[in-house]
Amino acid sequence: MQADNLVISTSLNKNSRSRLLAKYAITKFTSPVNYLDLQDFDLPLCDGESCYNHNDVLKIKPIIEEAKFIIISLPVYNFAPGSSAKNLIELTGNVFKEKAIAFMCAAGGKSSYMSVMSLANSLMLDFRCIIVPRFVYASREIFTNNEISEEIKERINMLIEAGERIKSVL
Repeated sequence: MQADNLVISTSLNKNSRSRLLAKYAITKFTSPVNYLDLQDFDLPLCDGESCYNHNDVLKIKPIIEEAKFIIISLPVYNFAPGSSAKNLIELTGNVFKEKAIAFMCAAGGKSSYMSVMSLANSLMLDFRCIIVPRFVYASREIFTNNEISEEIKERINMLIEAGERIKSVL
C-alpha cells in the first residue's frame, strides 16, 4: 500500500508493550499508514559490510524510504532505547533522510523519559530528520491487563496530529 505514514514496532519481545502502542497508533491515522514489526523480519546485526544486502533489509528499506512521517515505537532497557531500533537505523541509513520522526516508548519505570535523545540526535544530525518534539513515554503502570490508559491514548493522538502537521511542510 502506498502510504507516506509509517509506524515501526522495534521490540523483539512477544509480549511487548511498545507494540501495543504501535498497534493503537495505526488505528488513529486518517490517511494511509504502513506498519513494520521487526518481529516479522530476521534482520542481521549491522556489521558495516554484508548486512546491507540482506534480503530483509532490502525489503524494509523501500517502505521506510516511501514514508514522510515515521513513528518509531520502542522499548526502553537499562535507560536506553532497545538495541533493535538502533540496529534498524544502522542497517537502513539514508532512507531515513529528511523525514519527520516521532517516538513512542514503553519502559519499566519513569526515570528513562529522555532515553530517545541519542537516537533523535543521530537522526537529526546524520539524516537531517525533523524530530517531532512531542513523544509518548509509557511506564509499566500505564498498562493494565495489556490495555493502554486513556491518557496515553490521548497523547498518541496528539503525537500523530503533530507529526501530520510537520509532515505537511516536508
